[in-house]
Amino acid sequence: MVGVQRMWVVVFWTVLNFFFSGLVDGFVLGEQPLSKIAIHRITLGLSNSTSIRASPILLGSNGEDTEWVSVDLEHDNPSVGDWIGVFSPANFNSSTCLPESSESKDQAPYICSAPIKYKFVKDTNSGYTKTGKASLKFQIINQRADFSFVLFSGGLSKPKLVAVSNSVSFANPKAPLYPRLALGKAWNEMAVTWTSGYNIDEAVPFVEWGLKGGHQKRSPAGTSTFHQNSMCGSPARTVGWRDPGFIHTSFLKDLWPNARYNYRMGHLLSNGSYVWSRSYSFRSSPFPGQDSLQRVIIFGDLGKAERDGSNEYSNYQPGSLNTTDQLIKDLPNFDIVFHIGDLTYSNGYLSQWDQFTSQVEPMASTVPYMVASGNHERDWPNSGSYYDGTDSGGECGVPAETTFYFPAKNRSKFWYSADYGMFHFCVADTENDWRKGTEQYRFLEHCLASVDRRKQPWLIFTGHRVLGYSSDFWYALEGSYAEPGARESLQKLWQKYKVDIALFGHVHNYERICPIYQNRCVNPEKSHYSGTVNGTIHIVVGGGGSHLSEFADEVPSWSIYRDYDYGFVKMTAFNHSSLLFEYKKSSDGKVYDSFTISRDHRDVKACAHDGCEPTTLAN
Repeated sequence: MVGVQRMWVVVFWTVLNFFFSGLVDGFVLGEQPLSKIAIHRITLGLSNSTSIRASPILLGSNGEDTEWVSVDLEHDNPSVGDWIGVFSPANFNSSTCLPESSESKDQAPYICSAPIKYKFVKDTNSGYTKTGKASLKFQIINQRADFSFVLFSGGLSKPKLVAVSNSVSFANPKAPLYPRLALGKAWNEMAVTWTSGYNIDEAVPFVEWGLKGGHQKRSPAGTSTFHQNSMCGSPARTVGWRDPGFIHTSFLKDLWPNARYNYRMGHLLSNGSYVWSRSYSFRSSPFPGQDSLQRVIIFGDLGKAERDGSNEYSNYQPGSLNTTDQLIKDLPNFDIVFHIGDLTYSNGYLSQWDQFTSQVEPMASTVPYMVASGNHERDWPNSGSYYDGTDSGGECGVPAETTFYFPAKNRSKFWYSADYGMFHFCVADTENDWRKGTEQYRFLEHCLASVDRRKQPWLIFTGHRVLGYSSDFWYALEGSYAEPGARESLQKLWQKYKVDIALFGHVHNYERICPIYQNRCVNPEKSHYSGTVNGTIHIVVGGGGSHLSEFADEVPSWSIYRDYDYGFVKMTAFNHSSLLFEYKKSSDGKVYDSFTISRDHRDVKACAHDGCEPTTLAN
């Protein structure tokens, strides 16, 4: 008994130390920075001797969707706790506050919506507390409304509103922006999704597109949105709410394989005039089974970060821009992206979805950007998610399901299959029940069973939470080394249908596991695999950008390579018999782990333990 007590004391202190090691200036790593602002505690302290001015007043006069704004201020009582919040719309007040029945208040709050970003004045103006003068720069993206810049004193916990700037706005706040490509339900179909401020009673949305240098045609787009009462809880339903505008999706059909297409989004206004986006291009998908060079990027947990240094006080997603920029730099060298959950980490602050789609636009507008659902998109108590946590901040999947297109039959069931040339992908929704006997389990088995491995030899399983293997600190503490019960439910499917590689996020690091079945490595090789597919290689690639996750001290026998850093995976299929797998760090884009697979179709058909086709002795 004494030994057991001693063990739990050690576990307790280990967890406690791990928790406090994640504190930065009083913040817990992984906490949405906007959530630290005590919006309902804001008091008024307007000062006639304090001034704040933003310029230029008009943004995007030449069609830009991103501009730098200078904010100059003079304050007669400066302090280290002074900060500037960027609010949009500019005319903020409490008139749109929804009542919160769980909290009694003596009076309505002056402000009921969070800023879209903030900066502490002293961080970029070292002499501010002595002079009271400062100049800051903010990068502003078009978000369908005007902006104002507000000076607060008292830090984030006891904010006092001191001064409000003039408003600034884009020339056309409603312009069509931030296109996201995705594979359609057919191999020769591409979905184009974008955001605008135009509802269908104001303008008709469409995409003009065609082969490069050829005739351009027009395809209509559907329009959707969601509302504050669609959110499941706070902050998404209260201080984090911001109107998402309108989301449009058009389907470009009957595409020629591997062809370069130009496109642009348009809106036909009621007066007969047109509003256009700038022009973009993409290369269409190869025919399923086509023998050509095909390159896939996979990562999870990217999040977003601000290029102007805003919202970085808690070091929330320090690797996000490195990963994004490295991929943009390498854009000519890959064909499709899979972002396997935890997309924005908005956690109920809806303004961050625009920020995220703007950040990934160079990728998402050029190659299909396929997404999966993670805990920070979906999880909320009593909302139907398998896990009853609060990680979505009350969003309960609605913004993710609306902002991005994915070829699922039901938008609230985030599982789907996708074909890209020689690859067949089965994408799981780990936030919905995946256990044997469920609707998702039946889908996953059908997805794995339906692929013709002669045409598409590379069978890939992916999802957000680790359903396979991980030696992450917390999984090791649970003793499961994965989501509890996951392997017991799914490993026979992976084995039966000879899944080549299973990739997961959620854990913010990189780890490669040997070809494995029932906790045992079935192939001693580490750099090159050939012959019978007798086990699935498992990969954790959750180091896209959010704060990193520690590994357990003990290295399990099945763990081949571990990296506590930010990075992404690239898979290159050269033909039906040869595949290259590479893990690259986001910091320099260099390869730090790799292996190859070489085999013939007969190796896929060959018998393996729990993966044999039925036989008979009959002639």
